[in-house]
Amino acid sequence: MAAIYSLYIINKSGGLIFYKDYGSAGRMDTNDSLRVASLWHSMHAISQQLSPVAGCSGIELLEADTFDLHCFQSLTGTKFFVVCEPGTQHMEALLKVIYELYTDYVLKNPFYEIEMPIRCELFDINLSLTVQKERVALLGR
Repeated sequence: MAAIYSLYIINKSGGLIFYKDYGSAGRMDTNDSLRVASLWHSMHAISQQLSPVAGCSGIELLEADTFDLHCFQSLTGTKFFVVCEPGTQHMEALLKVIYELYTDYVLKNPFYEIEMPIRCELFDINLSLTVQKERVALLGR
């Protein structure tokens, strides 16, 4: 079973700009993935406003019985979140690597329009390699 189930990238407006499913069971259709992204964006924004801690950046980890959801928000407001097996470690580091791939292969692509869905072959290739390396590392731990 894969440790990483899926990856989402949401723009600062809450629109889903990238979704990749890595799980073999329970695949979601496009509408469901859009709903999850929209719901997470809303929960993240509400948590920032309701937090008693000044300067809170929102929810970074949501733990459930059957999955964990790890979130990284960039300074521009773009959110990267991964759904994985409960108790999976080092997802924060993986999200930062994915953010670096996003900046290197998506934002530097002259044909990419900001806030639009990501369609960049180099990003897809390098993302697949990164996730594969993470899976191998997780099996070794």
